Amino acid sequence: MRVLIAGGGTGGHLFPGVAIAEEFLRRNGNSRVLFIGTERGLEARVLKDSGFELRTIDIEGVKGRGLRAVVALFKIPWSIVQSFRIIRSYSPDLVVGVGGYASGPAVVAAYLMGIPTVIAEQNAIPGVTNRILARFARRVFTNFAASLKWFPPEKTLITGNPIRAGFVERCGSREKSDRFTVMVFGGSQGAHRVNEAVIEAIPRLADMQDRLRFIHQTGAKDASVVERAYREGGVEAQVFPFIHDMASAFRSADLLICRAGATSIAEITACGKAAVFIPFPYAVNDHQTGNAKVLVEAGAAEMVEERKLDGARLADTIRRLSSDPERIRRMEEQSRKLGNPRAATDIVDACSEMLKGIHS
Repeated sequence: MRVLIAGGGTGGHLFPGVAIAEEFLRRNGNSRVLFIGTERGLEARVLKDSGFELRTIDIEGVKGRGLRAVVALFKIPWSIVQSFRIIRSYSPDLVVGVGGYASGPAVVAAYLMGIPTVIAEQNAIPGVTNRILARFARRVFTNFAASLKWFPPEKTLITGNPIRAGFVERCGSREKSDRFTVMVFGGSQGAHRVNEAVIEAIPRLADMQDRLRFIHQTGAKDASVVERAYREGGVEAQVFPFIHDMASAFRSADLLICRAGATSIAEITACGKAAVFIPFPYAVNDHQTGNAKVLVEAGAAEMVEERKLDGARLADTIRRLSSDPERIRRMEEQSRKLGNPRAATDIVDACSEMLKGIHS
């Protein structure tokens, strides 16, 4: 099978696409996968190391761009033409849109060429692009039941968000420790406001020095100042600008404090971790808050809005949860119920069945 995966820009769109690609190749090593993305997106750096071929088109976002949106709108017809050329030369059996700027032109071009298309929506509140593309796609795969109201029910499946092979096996069961371990992360670049709140919280946790430790992904800019705060506060901590093996870090943690991006939530629920979410308030359509609310309402997580975040509240939250192992256990149990480690498998199963029906 020849599969074309379109989209990216951020890890939240790209990594589910990589997980789907890996599952197609796992089933048949003779299959081929090509990605369509942009030169500015994360895919331009990540796919080269993953061994996948990338072709790029000239497209950028429209929403919230001001006058720049006019330029972006004029790029759309040309990006569709570019997608036509790539698709015609590659001749895929299937086009998968995973969200991001490049997804729209490629899915539209494939639809106009009569090539079967599907899309994957990672967030509880879908982006405008996927709401439009659902009209052209033969299948829509969603992460949350909450997003069903935006898509045609007859072709929409709740599969969860695909995560890369082996992640669940590596996160495993929690490592035993005599200290309550808090893992803090805010995405690949860190989250400056979250880092600030942790720095403010450290002095308020001084009496817990012998019972508490942190694993903290700060991003490159804040690494030194955060590390100094832990050291001066006498709190045990491992501080990293970037953590390459998140699954192993998850295994060491009792509680996660993080943003509420779709990929993070998929990994958290697949591993059954307890979390406190601090959604990024400027995400498109405030989708991170929507994502977090799904877990909060299920009893799998707690949420602190960034506008209400400060050191005192964060310290009180850590203190309260670290002294309530039963609460942590219930959050883990509910988190695990929401996860689907087989999401990539279920999506590829559905795609294979769809293609069999078309060709039979």
